[in-house]
Amino acid sequence: MALVEIRNLTKCFRKGDETITPLDNVDLDIESGQFVALMGASGTGKSTLLNLLAGIDRADQGSINVAGTEITRLSRSRLADWRAANLGYIFQTQNLIPVLTAYENVELPLLLLPLSGAERRKRVEVALEAVGLTDRVDHYPRQLSGGQEQRVGIARAIVAHPAIIVADEPTGSLDATTSEQIQVLLGRLNRELGMTMLMVTHDQQVASIGTRCLRLDRGRIIEATPKRHGRQEQPHAMAR
Repeated sequence: MALVEIRNLTKCFRKGDETITPLDNVDLDIESGQFVALMGASGTGKSTLLNLLAGIDRADQGSINVAGTEITRLSRSRLADWRAANLGYIFQTQNLIPVLTAYENVELPLLLLPLSGAERRKRVEVALEAVGLTDRVDHYPRQLSGGQEQRVGIARAIVAHPAIIVADEPTGSLDATTSEQIQVLLGRLNRELGMTMLMVTHDQQVASIGTRCLRLDRGRIIEATPKRHGRQEQPHAMAR
């Protein structure tokens, strides 16, 4: 059984008299430890898929099963609890709390979990060490560079040891040099710590850090390229 199993996932939006369907009966499996890069033109439904997987939005049809939990069946309160314990989200703009230090921003998700102060401290220290920011724990966002802010955002996403991390254009607001540094960091977290990731990007170079590349077009996943085998699979509606 895959870590993530998505079946017949459909999401529609109304725009005046028009119905827009960014996701149309999408099927997708993500194995534990995979780093999946999801590409596609603007408006094709990439962020919509992330938000459904994160439980931020609700599907019109279909199911999403993560590590044995079908999140599409959870109530709003149970979904919030599940998200806090099982999912890390990396944003394009870091969404850090400006009045909190780097340490406090990273600790924030742990306040929703039944952990002691000592366990929270240990996890925050490990997460900040993983992203190379142990010397910036007491700095506020205004005292950090853009790349350092994104590292804090990544540490916040991994601190709860989530089942899966979703990243929405994590390098989109960064300059080329900083973007490359973040790409290296994400690849290392996947390889060395075995973190499962689903990353949305429009940049082919950024997508190349994944172990697998998918493309979303007209509501369907039409291409899967597993790098580990060094070959391309033929386009198909279901990506495994």
